[in-house]
Amino acid sequence: MARSAGNDEGQRGSRWRIAAWGSAAILLLLPLLAMQFTDEVDWDETDFVVFGAMLAIACGTFELSARMTGNALYRAAVGVAVVAAFILVWINLAVGIIGNEDNPANLMYGGVLAVAIIGAVIGRFRPIGMANALLATALAQALAGAIALIAGLGSTAPSFPEAIVVLTGFFAGLWLISAWLFRKAAHWSGSVI
Repeated sequence: MARSAGNDEGQRGSRWRIAAWGSAAILLLLPLLAMQFTDEVDWDETDFVVFGAMLAIACGTFELSARMTGNALYRAAVGVAVVAAFILVWINLAVGIIGNEDNPANLMYGGVLAVAIIGAVIGRFRPIGMANALLATALAQALAGAIALIAGLGSTAPSFPEAIVVLTGFFAGLWLISAWLFRKAAHWSGSVI
Protein backbone atom coordinates (compact mmCIF):
# COMPACT_ATOMS: atom_id res chain seq x y z
CA MET A 1 0.00 0.00 0.00
CA ALA A 2 2.71 2.50 0.95
CA ARG A 3 4.52 1.83 -2.28
CA SER A 4 1.37 2.54 -4.28
CA ALA A 5 0.85 5.84 -2.46
CA GLY A 6 4.45 6.83 -3.16
CA ASN A 7 4.00 6.05 -6.84
CA ASP A 8 0.85 8.16 -6.97
CA GLU A 9 2.75 11.12 -5.44
CA GLY A 10 5.62 10.59 -7.89
CA GLN A 11 3.22 10.50 -10.83
CA ARG A 12 1.45 13.68 -9.65
CA GLY A 13 4.80 15.43 -9.21
CA SER A 14 5.89 14.24 -12.61
CA ARG A 15 2.70 15.61 -14.18
CA TRP A 16 3.29 19.02 -12.57
CA ARG A 17 6.86 19.12 -13.83
CA ILE A 18 5.77 18.13 -17.32
CA ALA A 19 3.08 20.82 -17.18
CA ALA A 20 5.63 23.45 -16.07
CA TRP A 21 8.15 22.61 -18.80
CA GLY A 22 5.40 22.22 -21.41
CA SER A 23 3.95 25.61 -20.49
CA ALA A 24 7.41 27.14 -20.78
CA ALA A 25 7.81 25.70 -24.28
CA ILE A 26 4.42 27.07 -25.31
CA LEU A 27 5.27 30.50 -23.86
CA LEU A 28 8.51 30.51 -25.85
CA LEU A 29 6.64 29.67 -29.05
CA LEU A 30 3.91 32.30 -28.59
CA PRO A 31 6.00 35.28 -29.78
CA LEU A 32 7.11 33.28 -32.82
CA LEU A 33 3.49 32.53 -33.63
CA ALA A 34 2.43 36.14 -33.02
CA MET A 35 5.15 37.36 -35.39
CA GLN A 36 3.42 35.45 -38.18
CA PHE A 37 0.22 37.48 -37.78
CA THR A 38 1.24 40.95 -36.62
CA ASP A 39 4.06 43.44 -36.93
CA GLU A 40 3.52 44.52 -33.31
CA VAL A 41 5.65 41.59 -32.13
CA ASP A 42 9.17 41.88 -33.54
CA TRP A 43 11.56 39.63 -31.65
CA ASP A 44 15.11 38.85 -32.74
CA GLU A 45 17.35 35.97 -31.73
CA THR A 46 18.52 37.75 -28.58
CA ASP A 47 14.94 38.20 -27.38
CA PHE A 48 14.29 34.47 -27.77
CA VAL A 49 17.57 33.52 -26.05
CA VAL A 50 16.92 35.81 -23.07
CA PHE A 51 13.31 34.69 -22.74
CA GLY A 52 14.33 31.04 -23.09
CA ALA A 53 17.00 31.47 -20.40
CA MET A 54 14.46 33.11 -18.08
CA LEU A 55 12.04 30.23 -18.63
CA ALA A 56 14.78 27.64 -18.07
CA ILE A 57 15.83 29.30 -14.80
CA ALA A 58 12.23 29.54 -13.60
CA CYS A 59 11.38 25.94 -14.49
CA GLY A 60 14.73 24.69 -13.18
CA THR A 61 14.13 26.40 -9.84
CA PHE A 62 10.69 24.84 -9.58
CA GLU A 63 12.09 21.46 -10.63
CA LEU A 64 14.77 21.66 -7.93
CA SER A 65 12.24 22.51 -5.25
CA ALA A 66 9.97 19.70 -6.41
CA ARG A 67 12.82 17.23 -6.06
CA MET A 68 13.90 18.59 -2.66
CA THR A 69 10.59 18.23 -0.87
CA GLY A 70 7.32 16.38 -0.97
CA ASN A 71 5.60 19.25 0.87
CA ALA A 72 2.94 20.51 -1.55
CA LEU A 73 2.63 23.84 0.29
CA TYR A 74 6.37 24.43 -0.01
CA ARG A 75 6.21 23.65 -3.73
CA ALA A 76 3.26 26.02 -4.17
CA ALA A 77 5.13 28.75 -2.30
CA VAL A 78 8.15 28.29 -4.55
CA GLY A 79 5.86 28.35 -7.58
CA VAL A 80 4.29 31.67 -6.57
CA ALA A 81 7.71 33.20 -5.81
CA VAL A 82 9.18 31.98 -9.11
CA VAL A 83 6.21 33.34 -11.08
CA ALA A 84 6.50 36.69 -9.28
CA ALA A 85 10.23 36.93 -9.97
CA PHE A 86 9.76 35.88 -13.59
CA ILE A 87 7.04 38.46 -14.27
CA LEU A 88 9.00 41.19 -12.46
CA VAL A 89 12.08 40.59 -14.62
CA TRP A 90 10.03 40.21 -17.79
CA ILE A 91 8.14 43.48 -17.29
CA ASN A 92 11.34 45.34 -16.47
CA LEU A 93 13.11 44.03 -19.56
CA ALA A 94 10.14 44.59 -21.86
CA VAL A 95 8.71 47.97 -20.86
CA GLY A 96 9.95 48.87 -17.37
CA ILE A 97 7.87 49.63 -14.32
CA ILE A 98 9.34 53.06 -13.62
CA GLY A 99 9.17 55.04 -16.85
CA ASN A 100 10.46 52.81 -19.64
CA GLU A 101 12.81 49.83 -19.74
CA ASP A 102 15.85 52.12 -20.09
CA ASN A 103 15.16 54.03 -16.86
CA PRO A 104 17.96 53.18 -14.40
CA ALA A 105 15.49 53.46 -11.51
CA ASN A 106 14.17 50.04 -12.58
CA LEU A 107 17.40 48.57 -11.21
CA MET A 108 15.83 48.90 -7.75
CA TYR A 109 13.80 45.82 -8.61
CA GLY A 110 17.05 43.87 -8.95
CA GLY A 111 17.52 44.75 -5.28
CA VAL A 112 14.10 43.30 -4.54
CA LEU A 113 15.15 40.00 -6.12
CA ALA A 114 18.47 40.15 -4.25
CA VAL A 115 16.55 40.39 -0.97
CA ALA A 116 14.65 37.22 -1.92
CA ILE A 117 17.76 35.29 -2.91
CA ILE A 118 19.93 36.39 0.02
CA GLY A 119 17.05 35.81 2.44
CA ALA A 120 16.52 32.30 1.06
CA VAL A 121 20.21 31.48 1.51
CA ILE A 122 20.29 32.93 5.05
CA GLY A 123 17.12 30.97 5.88
CA ARG A 124 18.78 27.85 4.42
CA PHE A 125 15.70 27.25 2.27
CA ARG A 126 13.77 26.02 5.30
CA PRO A 127 10.06 26.89 5.22
CA ILE A 128 10.13 29.41 8.07
CA GLY A 129 13.31 31.02 6.76
CA MET A 130 11.73 31.27 3.32
CA ALA A 131 8.60 32.82 4.85
CA ASN A 132 10.74 35.49 6.48
CA ALA A 133 12.72 36.04 3.27
CA LEU A 134 9.55 36.53 1.23
CA LEU A 135 8.10 38.88 3.84
CA ALA A 136 11.30 40.95 3.56
CA THR A 137 10.96 40.80 -0.23
CA ALA A 138 7.42 42.20 -0.03
CA LEU A 139 8.72 45.03 2.14
CA ALA A 140 11.56 45.70 -0.33
CA GLN A 141 9.01 45.77 -3.16
CA ALA A 142 6.89 48.31 -1.28
CA LEU A 143 9.98 50.37 -0.49
CA ALA A 144 11.04 50.45 -4.15
CA GLY A 145 7.58 51.65 -5.15
CA ALA A 146 7.52 54.25 -2.37
CA ILE A 147 10.94 55.60 -3.38
CA ALA A 148 9.80 55.85 -7.01
CA LEU A 149 6.66 57.74 -6.03
CA ILE A 150 8.29 60.07 -3.49
CA ALA A 151 11.21 60.91 -5.80
CA GLY A 152 8.92 61.27 -8.83
CA LEU A 153 10.92 58.67 -10.75
CA GLY A 154 9.28 58.00 -14.09
CA SER A 155 6.89 60.92 -13.64
CA THR A 156 7.12 61.77 -17.35
CA ALA A 157 5.48 58.46 -18.27
CA PRO A 158 1.79 58.71 -19.14
CA SER A 159 0.98 55.91 -16.67
CA PHE A 160 2.63 57.64 -13.68
CA PRO A 161 1.80 57.05 -10.81
CA GLU A 162 -0.86 54.41 -11.46
CA ALA A 163 1.48 51.82 -12.97
CA ILE A 164 3.88 52.02 -10.04
CA VAL A 165 1.10 51.82 -7.45
CA VAL A 166 -0.72 48.92 -9.12
CA LEU A 167 2.40 46.90 -9.92
CA THR A 168 3.91 47.48 -6.49
CA GLY A 169 0.71 46.20 -4.90
CA PHE A 170 0.54 43.26 -7.31
CA PHE A 171 4.09 42.09 -6.67
CA ALA A 172 4.01 42.75 -2.93
CA GLY A 173 0.81 40.67 -2.83
CA LEU A 174 2.50 37.77 -4.65
CA TRP A 175 5.48 37.89 -2.28
CA LEU A 176 3.10 37.91 0.71
CA ILE A 177 1.12 34.95 -0.67
CA SER A 178 4.35 33.03 -1.08
CA ALA A 179 5.45 33.95 2.47
CA TRP A 180 2.07 32.78 3.81
CA LEU A 181 2.37 29.47 1.93
CA PHE A 182 5.89 28.95 3.29
CA ARG A 183 4.63 29.64 6.82
CA LYS A 184 1.83 27.08 6.31
CA ALA A 185 4.41 24.63 4.94
CA ALA A 186 6.50 25.13 8.10
CA HIS A 187 3.53 24.29 10.33
CA TRP A 188 2.53 21.34 8.13
CA SER A 189 6.01 19.85 8.32
CA GLY A 190 6.28 20.65 12.03
CA SER A 191 9.45 22.74 11.59
CA VAL A 192 8.45 26.22 12.73
CA ILE A 193 11.98 27.17 13.85
